[in-house]
Amino acid sequence: MSNEKELQMEQNRVDWITSEISKKAQHLEKHAGKIGTEALDIRKTFWEDVTVNFDEPDDLAETYTSIKQQAELLSERERSHSQIDKQLKTLGRLKNSPYFGRIDFTEEGEAASETIYIGIASFMDEKDEEFLIYDWRAPISSLYYDFAPGPAQYETSLEKVTGVMDLKRQFVIREATIKSMFDTGVTIGDEMLQEVLGNNADTQMKSIVATIQKEQNQIIRNEQSKLLIVKGVAGSGKTSAAMQRIAYLLYRYRNIIKSENIMLFSPNPMFNSYVATVLPELGEENMQQATFQEYLHSRIGKRFDLEDIFSQMEYLLAKREDPDYPARIKSIRYKSGLDFKELIDSYAKRLSVEGLIFKDIKFRKRILFSKEVLHDYFYSLDRSYSIPNRIQIMKDWLRKELKRKVKQEQKAEWVEEEIQFLDKDEYLDAFKELQDKKEFTENSFDDFDREKKVLSRMLVTKRFKPVFNAVKGLKFIDLNAIYMQLFLVPPQEPQLHDTWTDISQLTVRVIQERKLFYEDATPFLYLQDLIEGRKSSTGIRHVFIDEAQDYTPFQFAFIRQLFPYSRMTLLGDLNQAVYSGPTGSETVLAEDALGFQDKETILLSRTYRSTRQIVEFTRQLIQGGDRIEPFNRNGDRPVVSILGNQDSLSIAINKAVKELKLAGHKTIAVICRTEAESRQAFESIEPGLDARLIQKGTIAYEKGISIIPAYLAKGIEFDAVIIYDASAYGDEGERKLFYTACTRAMHELYLFASQSPVPLLEGADNSTYILNRE
Repeated sequence: MSNEKELQMEQNRVDWITSEISKKAQHLEKHAGKIGTEALDIRKTFWEDVTVNFDEPDDLAETYTSIKQQAELLSERERSHSQIDKQLKTLGRLKNSPYFGRIDFTEEGEAASETIYIGIASFMDEKDEEFLIYDWRAPISSLYYDFAPGPAQYETSLEKVTGVMDLKRQFVIREATIKSMFDTGVTIGDEMLQEVLGNNADTQMKSIVATIQKEQNQIIRNEQSKLLIVKGVAGSGKTSAAMQRIAYLLYRYRNIIKSENIMLFSPNPMFNSYVATVLPELGEENMQQATFQEYLHSRIGKRFDLEDIFSQMEYLLAKREDPDYPARIKSIRYKSGLDFKELIDSYAKRLSVEGLIFKDIKFRKRILFSKEVLHDYFYSLDRSYSIPNRIQIMKDWLRKELKRKVKQEQKAEWVEEEIQFLDKDEYLDAFKELQDKKEFTENSFDDFDREKKVLSRMLVTKRFKPVFNAVKGLKFIDLNAIYMQLFLVPPQEPQLHDTWTDISQLTVRVIQERKLFYEDATPFLYLQDLIEGRKSSTGIRHVFIDEAQDYTPFQFAFIRQLFPYSRMTLLGDLNQAVYSGPTGSETVLAEDALGFQDKETILLSRTYRSTRQIVEFTRQLIQGGDRIEPFNRNGDRPVVSILGNQDSLSIAINKAVKELKLAGHKTIAVICRTEAESRQAFESIEPGLDARLIQKGTIAYEKGISIIPAYLAKGIEFDAVIIYDASAYGDEGERKLFYTACTRAMHELYLFASQSPVPLLEGADNSTYILNRE
């Protein structure tokens, strides 16, 4: 059969499928209208259909049951309406592009092959008996991703099915019209990838279900490993595969796992918006999402002026002349590792016997329980109990003692004085309380002694509430002093002594200013949890950590304790470990196992983001870059321009931005080394170009011209990238930062330098880039 006839046959099927989708959508819309009307009627007549009677206990029970039944009926209708609305949205997406793949598979023992069409969601015939489209996550769909025509197999929850794939066909369908169609003998044909990768970058990450590669499919469908580590080069599709993995888990375990049972730690707030549409595009709700910094801030942001990872990076890049810089490097390096965790564990054992520090519990500037009394009470408790258990006993004791103090305080002189100045609302509150408790009749409130007694109790209880809350929140423990005390005791390891002196002096000084370095935040919380009890989350079943190379071994060990029953997926690239670069600190991806017995590591060495010319240039910038495989998509070689001074730099960048806009690029990034350099670049861009300065608090990634520090650009791609001043990256510790900046480019890469030479380009093959000198 000719290609034209094949194409026409497939288009006829697309037309038929879209017609069937329209029929089902019309049926659902009618049903939705009916349910919506019923829900509206229930709301309007809610109280008319409820039996309300409060006269007798039996009547009260009947009233409760009647209200409950009516509320459940309304809830069921609204739930049904929501489900239909979700189905209609999925049908809308299918109508535009019903599927992207077809496989013809002959199961072993069967005479005829089965034709299977694969799309973003399942679609069945009118009688709901036969699949017209299979969801890409269905077991049989794995054939499309894992095999070429020939012998093939897939696994269901019950068995392994073997057979022969007779045909693999791929489609690009837009607005129910086949734009491209090709049969392929490989996993996913290069034609399909060229079609997708040749487009402009978008402000939202897109689903990659049509182009999932075999190695990415291994990530997505992995169900065995407790810890899955994905080490992938820049542009290899790590994050995309992770998002599809989340969608797969929600489909595979749809009766067990909901979106709220999955947690994604992302690198920055802007990244959250960048990936926010992937799951809804596949008909799933978004998982819980946060940065690790947001978690740290939620726990200790009120206690300290807490440094974030971006401010730490700025310090490392811009404050090398600071006298504290050498000590700070030592501090970051040591506090990142598991040796420091072991030191804190040892310290906590000592605290079980001696050394806990408490704060006075005060009321009206009067000490109710001195820190000495609290100390003695704590260490009077059975030392076989853990510190958290003793703290809990102590808390219960304090609450009882405070209740006794509340009674005593009601007779204090200040109480009678303050009663005279109570406002009308406080009197009404007291009166209402009496009525609720049925202590007095309406007339008996005129009794002065009774009135005074009630008001005194109410007033003192109200004034004591902050004290009770402080005890409940364990504010009587002086955590700041306890953490600081750790640095006032010389370590037992002799080799640490010189380093420890520098680290401890700097740390104590900063904490005394009520500040906390980023590298101290996790150890501080870890020690807090050893004292107060762990704040673990049992509801999270899967944790995903993107840009995992930016997490220290200590941080990962802490995260494991936060989510003790979770499976974990770590995604990262050691070549983009920009935060550990200047300090030489270990990252979690460099650690071996970290306590997991059941782990699997998947390597992704092929990059799809950048053109072959950009990859051949950027892979020279890092060690082991020869192992990076470019996808064969052609473009222009990167351009390196040596300008000689800052004034020329501004002129050249404005000119380049204009040319890139004229070339049709929708997302253009001017990537800078630091925040200060970003502001400088932003101020030099002509106002008419409408550039946008991206800062650490920026929450949305938009089209246009972005001026952005390199460490905030991680995980995001742009049509064209301009490196603001390549000669500013003068230190070997910044090599990974420089590499990360350059690998954001999809189609074009320009590097401008205010002076020569450009240190990190020394040794690069000059045939891989165009050199301009001005």
